[in-house]
Amino acid sequence: MNEQRFTRNRLLELATLGIGGLVGLSIPPLPDLEVLMKRFVQLLIAGLSAAAFVAAASAATGGTTVAIRTSPLGPILVDSKGITLYDFPKDNGIVSSCYGACAALWPPLTTTGKPHAGPGVRASLLGTTKRKDGKLEVTYNDHPLYYFVSDRKPGQTTGQALNQFGAPWWVLTPAGKEIHRG
Repeated sequence: MNEQRFTRNRLLELATLGIGGLVGLSIPPLPDLEVLMKRFVQLLIAGLSAAAFVAAASAATGGTTVAIRTSPLGPILVDSKGITLYDFPKDNGIVSSCYGACAALWPPLTTTGKPHAGPGVRASLLGTTKRKDGKLEVTYNDHPLYYFVSDRKPGQTTGQALNQFGAPWWVLTPAGKEIHRG
């Protein structure tokens, strides 16, 4: 009696043939596990490379977008997701005075590159200022821009006219003027 040595691949082939024979189909043998792993690694590397390319392209452009949204207060400045932006009259021109607890409630709109003007936004009014931590804060008409932590949905203006940290906070028009109502 010839003794046959059954390898994992041979067992898979026999099982495939057996299943195929039961239903009358010819099923090709399954690929080797090593081949499957190589294909998986190739796809993984390709996916990671594509993700790195997209991240690098984003970092290269890096600019935050400022846009316009219609609100009950009229057209106002918002970020690319429609979240309201505010200015703080206590700031000294483009120099921010909002740090610590203030910045925790009123986070600055920061960017890693030149900010982009969305439709209706005047690119000539967009700029940046360097914060104490070295990050670039976006400015509009020489006003540093901030979020309010309670504004979580597009169009909310819950920070409008709140008097916190020594001054009221205001939304800005597309012309870069404060809206003093609401």
